[in-house]
Amino acid sequence: MPYSEIERHRDDSGVVTITMNRPSKLNAYTTTMCEELSAAIDDFARTDADRVLVLTGAGRGFCSGGDLSGHFEALKATTRQLGHAAVMREGMHPVSRRLFALDKPTIAMVNGPAVAGGLALALLCDIRVAADTAVLGDTSGAAGALPDEGGAWLFPRVMGYDHAFKMVALSEKYDAATALRLGLVTEVVPAAELREHTMGLARDLASRAAVTLRIAKRIMRRGLESTFEASLGDAEMAVVMNNDTEDAREGVTAFLEHRRPKFEGA
Repeated sequence: MPYSEIERHRDDSGVVTITMNRPSKLNAYTTTMCEELSAAIDDFARTDADRVLVLTGAGRGFCSGGDLSGHFEALKATTRQLGHAAVMREGMHPVSRRLFALDKPTIAMVNGPAVAGGLALALLCDIRVAADTAVLGDTSGAAGALPDEGGAWLFPRVMGYDHAFKMVALSEKYDAATALRLGLVTEVVPAAELREHTMGLARDLASRAAVTLRIAKRIMRRGLESTFEASLGDAEMAVVMNNDTEDAREGVTAFLEHRRPKFEGA
């Protein structure tokens, strides 16, 4: 589909970059952007040749959350409260669900402010690489709003309940170094090196055994919500599936032959 508020690019290594493209609004999301993000993520999910997703923002921001300047009016129903719920149910929630459900590697390239819903989008990615100039936090409460794009679930799991509640209650934002200490980002790199570093990481992931990565992501995510014994059971079944793939056989052969494996994604 043609896009007006995001850009989608795929390179030869199978890395797909989705760029939120409303730089004048620090890429605040609208219903249109949500629809386009959902479509682009669906396309990535169903295309096996697409190996890794990089999510970022145009200009000087990653995503500043929802646009509060009236873009959601069309979604409001006749009943005020239900209309507001529809904004989330038909807008950002489908995007959050799609990102959360992906079993392929995802990277947030945090080039600038990632606040409120923007922070939730970043946390829904497996790895978050931030520029040293980036700012992250939740400012929803400053506008009398809630961390409703997934943040109420994500923030306590990533940074602990105490830090998460303090951030939400006081509408706090953090510099990149503090965000790294709190677990909101995985790496911090100089802003001038952000794209090169992130794309290098993405291409490295894309060169790995695709099925193995997808299975590993699934069992690790399931493990966060299960017991140790249940996780071991998942691992047993996963090994049966994984070890019968062409890439697994190639990996073992390459190891025995002292060479770099050539994974084909099968």
